Amino acid sequence: MAFGALIIGDELLSGKRQDKHLAKVIELLGARNLELAWAEYVGDDPARITATLQRTFATSDIVFSFGGIGATPDDHTRQCAAAALGVGLAVHPEGLKELEARFKPEEITERRLKMIEFPEGSSIVPNPYNRIPGFCVNHHYFVPGFPEMAHPMVAWALDTRYKHLHREVRPVEHAIAVRVGESFLIDIMNAVVRDYPDLKLASLPQNIEGGYRVELSVRGDPKRVPDAMAYVRTEVAKLGYAFEELAPR
Repeated sequence: MAFGALIIGDELLSGKRQDKHLAKVIELLGARNLELAWAEYVGDDPARITATLQRTFATSDIVFSFGGIGATPDDHTRQCAAAALGVGLAVHPEGLKELEARFKPEEITERRLKMIEFPEGSSIVPNPYNRIPGFCVNHHYFVPGFPEMAHPMVAWALDTRYKHLHREVRPVEHAIAVRVGESFLIDIMNAVVRDYPDLKLASLPQNIEGGYRVELSVRGDPKRVPDAMAYVRTEVAKLGYAFEELAPR
């Protein structure tokens, strides 16, 4: 299982608002020694949201979807999730209990009921901020776009549903910087990818005054990374290139 983030809203793509979700979900995962595998931004386009969810529902990924679950005309996520699954929307009984705990009977309006119309087969995601829940279906967690609501809801999911995935050891990243074009290091990189498939290799080239510079890094299990980097250093030295050690991350 991999973790992904889907961040929805025209206001983010237009620059009217700055996204606060990506950095936070990376932080929440990192606090549990987990990592984000992918993230996507999608505007308030029902067809595009539905197509995106159809694709992600077809995977085994755990996905956190931010935004668009309200009851205003530009909120499409609940409807799109239902369409992607080929099911209907229905008032969720547990969601109704949350509304009843927050509001007087006469305050539970049709508009508020719309906010707890979730795809059939969903479970609720508790909202500690105002008790209007999000929903979960097929390992996808749909939470509001408001950070103060969304982020505790993501933490709840990680600690309630996926505690068994928390790691005791944080992944580490070791890196060196080599003053050479990355094309000269391709064979070394291919060997690392082949011999250490459980680790992540990255090459970050830079144009600098007088030539090129490459940051070559390996990330993953702290028991495996030192061996992979020892190989990298040895092979770079064999090619006659000097390198600079970078601080572990």
